[in-house]
Amino acid sequence: MIGKLLREPLVHFLAIGAVLFLIYGLMNDGGPADDQIVVTQADIERMIEIFGRQWRRPPTQSELEGLINQQIREEVLFREALALGLDKDDTIIRRRLAQKMEFIAEDLSAIVEPTEEDLASFYTENADTFAEPAVLSFSHIYFSPDKRGAATRADAELVLQEMRAAGTTDSRDRGDRFLMQLEYRRVSEQDVATLFGSRFAAELFANAEDGWTGPIESGFGLHLVRITDREASRIPPLADVRERVLQEYQYAQKRAADEALVEGLKVQYEIIVEPIPSASDAAGAS
Repeated sequence: MIGKLLREPLVHFLAIGAVLFLIYGLMNDGGPADDQIVVTQADIERMIEIFGRQWRRPPTQSELEGLINQQIREEVLFREALALGLDKDDTIIRRRLAQKMEFIAEDLSAIVEPTEEDLASFYTENADTFAEPAVLSFSHIYFSPDKRGAATRADAELVLQEMRAAGTTDSRDRGDRFLMQLEYRRVSEQDVATLFGSRFAAELFANAEDGWTGPIESGFGLHLVRITDREASRIPPLADVRERVLQEYQYAQKRAADEALVEGLKVQYEIIVEPIPSASDAAGAS
């Protein structure tokens, strides 16, 4: 019971909120005065570490002094920009700060490792997410509009009648030269749509006939097609997709914790959304 409770997003939010308020208190209790700029030992160590990662050596004394002066310069300009209100109504700054808050929330809401029962339950509830699409194998005969012009469809239908009458599946010396494959194995509707277009793919997968059928139009021209194998959509066993299920589970938990955090913080504010102007009002204002 306790373990399940610890995995609830609301509990994550409460923990995050407590830590955020603690951090806020520490930052505003006993810290430097507003007119002080303090470069701490930790700041200097961080500068040395970042410099070392970039240049693969420690900075010289002169370089380190330059890094310190650069941080002081940035801090001075940053504080003056805040004093002038330059951070207000700046979309980029607002989004960046909101993003940093989300990063803090993610760091503080380390996802508890799910049990196998948790994963199994999540997998069952979201089975469609992990379903493998239907696939089929097919061959086709291509008829080129560039080569045949107005006779393209009539030529394709004539070949179809001849092949059906002969009861043959042999497509050699039929149709026109095609730059891609004439046979495809275990392709999904999305795979086919990428190659031939969504209209061709939808018609192909809706085709329930045996033998040669068509013609079906693609972006290249017309095709006679013969489906040689079908595999229906299936949901694979959990063991086969466990890593993917785990990733989706963790992502869902992070999203839930993030939403809980935001909803919890929103109660501190009176949120007012002014009426959206109608199209006529907007036109009149312009």
